[in-house]
Amino acid sequence: MKTYNDYLTGYKRGFIGFTTLSVLAQSCLGAIAAMFILMGGTSIWHMIQLFFVTIFCMGFNAAVLSQQKPKFVFAFLIVSVSFSIFFSLLNIHYLFA
Repeated sequence: MKTYNDYLTGYKRGFIGFTTLSVLAQSCLGAIAAMFILMGGTSIWHMIQLFFVTIFCMGFNAAVLSQQKPKFVFAFLIVSVSFSIFFSLLNIHYLFA
């Protein structure tokens, strides 16, 4: 919990700059996850995965644009990045097929 609080404090201190960087990085990570998902096909399972990646990426961007509190934006960033990484790792085997 100390690590989370340290990162949150740093994020709050440089909120404007970190928000800009996090929107760029998180959007790129979401696009990579979407690419890996779609490389696997267009079955209902892949579309459900794509739905969650898209919703969380758009949700984070909406939280930033609607000027939510830094703690909420930081938590949403962690969730969004976690989903994108999880689904990327789940579907990365199509890269080697």
